[in-house]
Amino acid sequence: MNLINNKKIAIIGLGYVGLPLAIEFGKIYKTVGYDINKQRIIELKSGKDKTLEVEKNILKNLLSNSLFSISHDVLDIKECNVFIVTVPTPTDKNNRPVLLPLVKASETIGSVLKKDDIVIYESTVYPGVTEDVCVPVLERISGLKYNFDFFAGYSPERINPGDKERTVSNILKVTSGSTYEIAEIVDNLYKSIIKAGTHKASSIKVAEASKVIENSQRDINIAFINELSKIFNLIGINTNEVLEAAGTKWNFLNFKPGLVGGHCIGVDPYYLAQRAQELGYYSEIILSGRRINDGMGYYISSEIIRLMINKNVKIKNSKVLLLGFTFKEDCPDVRNTKIIDIYTKFIEYGMKVTIVDPWANPKEVFNEYKVEIFTKIPQNRYDTIVLAVAHSKFKNIDIKKYAKNKSVIYDVKGILDIKLVDGSL
Repeated sequence: MNLINNKKIAIIGLGYVGLPLAIEFGKIYKTVGYDINKQRIIELKSGKDKTLEVEKNILKNLLSNSLFSISHDVLDIKECNVFIVTVPTPTDKNNRPVLLPLVKASETIGSVLKKDDIVIYESTVYPGVTEDVCVPVLERISGLKYNFDFFAGYSPERINPGDKERTVSNILKVTSGSTYEIAEIVDNLYKSIIKAGTHKASSIKVAEASKVIENSQRDINIAFINELSKIFNLIGINTNEVLEAAGTKWNFLNFKPGLVGGHCIGVDPYYLAQRAQELGYYSEIILSGRRINDGMGYYISSEIIRLMINKNVKIKNSKVLLLGFTFKEDCPDVRNTKIIDIYTKFIEYGMKVTIVDPWANPKEVFNEYKVEIFTKIPQNRYDTIVLAVAHSKFKNIDIKKYAKNKSVIYDVKGILDIKLVDGSL
């Protein structure tokens, strides 16, 4: 096999995961970053990364290197012998896994697949998708035989959008391959760019399962804290103060209440639950956690409306300032943001909502949610102010500057002075 000393890598999908990965591989291997979105390629070639994961100077410098290129033309990846798939794996409106992006990516690779090539999947899936769904597509399109003509691997992505410390090379990587020899090659490939090291799983299914339970575990823990926050609100005590006290014990897990959105934690548990259901097992804990977390946006909006009623703040036509729209702090990612649930509930009650987020792209938000947002706070006073996302720029905000005499101030993230707020999770 000639792959060990002559790797030519194609990264399929240049989003939050694929672009940083392509950058790392492009530093030492002949690498082509491929994306079907022509506009995305045009923007990247100009040095603009809307995900803000890669700095402009790094991107431009690498693009001037003969080792690295980006393209939306499938012919530009036909000479590659290692294909790494980093396309999204969303759910539909009924929370069922949508594998179409993976299937389409596999069809693309299948059209250029050659003998001895390796296809590695990074997209989050339930155990079995790589070999039961993707590999048959590769075989059908290419006419090649799995584990005889071509091989597969799985190495789950662990990108944390917006995190400038835990970058791709600084996060330990789980790897796997379809044979013992391929597992070694895949592991050594990632070792060459991952400073934090690798963990070689015993099989592709084990590696797939390891990823999907990482986010499911976190989702369940946050759901538990969210349920506690509801109970403590009924009792009349502050959740963050309770967590601070409990956190003095060495083995207490430090989770906070909040909205669980994004493309991973709010989605991945459904993949595992779906697979379990197909096998005749109905998940109780996983789906229970999902129900709690998916309902938090409506719970928060109902709590705020209750506080408005208690303070005799008129609800219909009231002016609301909603601070934050991205799914997490200091990150432009608005995929599956749960802030939209708060906004939707307010609109149903006839409230006039102004959304401000210095990180979100207003055009992207409007295209995705049909909602207008601002990047700076309009000079106005509001009946209700909701701090929904803990952006650094919001932490020292003079909240009273935008409040009326009897405004309701609600702090979803617990970062404001507790004396200033009427309610929080």
